[in-house]
Order: sequence, then structure tokens, then C-alpha cells
Amino acid sequence: MRIDPELATTLAAIVDEGTLDAASKRLQITPSAVSQRLKSLEQQLGRILVVRTKPARLTEAGEAIVRLARQVALLEHDALVGVGIDEAGGNRRITIPLAVNADSMATWFLAPLARLSARHDIDFDLHRDDQNFTARLLESGTVMAAVTSEESAVSGCSVSPLGVLEYRAMAEPAFAARWFPEGATESALSAAPFVDFDRRDTLQHEWLREMSVAQEGVPRHYVPASHDYALAVTLGLGWGMVPLLQESSGLVPLGGPTLRVQLFWQQWNLRSDLLDTIAAEIAAEARRVLGGVPARRSR
Repeated sequence: MRIDPELATTLAAIVDEGTLDAASKRLQITPSAVSQRLKSLEQQLGRILVVRTKPARLTEAGEAIVRLARQVALLEHDALVGVGIDEAGGNRRITIPLAVNADSMATWFLAPLARLSARHDIDFDLHRDDQNFTARLLESGTVMAAVTSEESAVSGCSVSPLGVLEYRAMAEPAFAARWFPEGATESALSAAPFVDFDRRDTLQHEWLREMSVAQEGVPRHYVPASHDYALAVTLGLGWGMVPLLQESSGLVPLGGPTLRVQLFWQQWNLRSDLLDTIAAEIAAEARRVLGGVPARRSR
């Protein structure tokens, strides 16, 4: 059995765009043609490939087909560059989906992408998630590479260290004076509100444990955006674990341990000049900004 690359590409377009109608506009065919291609592929494989919700959601079988579609597109792009067709035409672009955590995106990750975009015809499709969960996007075929806290390689992927994000517990001076007049004591930390990134963020909880404080029952605010998170702490909404790269003169440290988050780059184990070029540019930026100190944990 052979999988028609055109049908696989159609499935990838459906999940990328969210609906059959949107996929039809991207592929420049009718919605009926998209539906027929999907039906043909599902009948050929004897599997349901996509759950027709809004947005459309892949089944496990569908994830395997989308991985294939993305790999074929990447290899085709490399081949066309190799024979000079891309350079001659100048208008053939490829979309590269990547997963990255919010703090990396806000501090160091976008600069290498901008340099890459200036030299190559690439459209980056960034998926933001917690470092603990970006690897799942690799498994599903949603992305080709990811910044992750997982050192163990996802099946079918290679892994290499990037460096370390460091976090310190910080607060706005007036907030610190109100809630911590005698310092970050156990009783003060049990009462002072802190800022959580989201309900999967564990950094504040880990720091409280290091300070011998149970996080249950401690007041908290949720601010699920990296820049806005640092701003919320700066404005005195609560104390929080702020990346050293985002610290400002308007914050004071609360003391306690510095938490270090080891980051890794995982990408499909596929011989692709373009993907390797992207990895090299990102690794160089990570070495420059993050260094390589051994670390733990993640946001």
C-alpha cells in the first residue's frame, strides 16, 4: 500500500487550518474536493484520521500521516534547493512548525528565527507550550522540532542540550515591604499572593517547597503570558519566579534558591539541510544567551 502524498498534504492542511473550508482556501481547491480527498485516504487506510470538530483534531492514525506529509514536504524542499529550483524561482516557501516555551520565546528564541527568515524562504509556525509538554507536539507530528525540558529523545527524534534558563523569586519593592517586612519567612510566604503562569507551571511551587512552605492555600494570580507575567510582578500584583533575562531594576530579590531550567532541542531524526541549519542557528543563540550550566525543572 502506498500513501498518496497529495492526500497526506491535504490532511495536514485540514489540521493546520482547523476546518475543511479553511484548508480548501489554502490548497486552492473546493471544500468538496478536500472532503473527497480525506474520505479517499480514510477508506484506503481503513482508519478515521481526523475528528471533525472545530478545530479539527487528529486521531493517532492521523498523526502518523501528518508526520509523513511534513517529512515529504521538507525533503522535497531540500531536493529543489539542491538542484537550484528554489534559488531560480525565488518564490517557493516552506512552513516549519516549531514548539517553544513562553519564556524562551519572550527572551531569546525569536532572534535566530529572524536571521533565518532573512536568508531562507521559511514561514515559521510557532506553537507555545510548557517545556514539559512541547515534546508531545513532536510525537503527534504537529511540529518538526521543539524546545523542551525532556532529555530523553522522543521516538524518531534526536536531542541536544541548549542551555539554562535561570529564575529568581522577585517582587516589586512596595509589595515586598508590605508582605515581607522581616524577609521571606515561612509565615509571610504562606500569606503573600504570588503570580502563577498557568495551572501547569510548577516553578513557584518548587521554590516554596525549597523554602519549607506548602503551596496549597497560598493566594495566587494566573497570568499566562511571559511578558505580562514579568509585568504583573513588576506592578506588584504578586511575587513570582522571573527569568534573569527579564529582570528589571524595579524588582527586588526575595532570596532563597535560584531555580535552573535545562533546555534541550529535539527534532525529527531526518537528514534535512534546512532543519539542520535551523537547529545550528538556534543552538548558537542558546549558547550565547543561556550558556550551558547543568540544571533542573521547567516552566
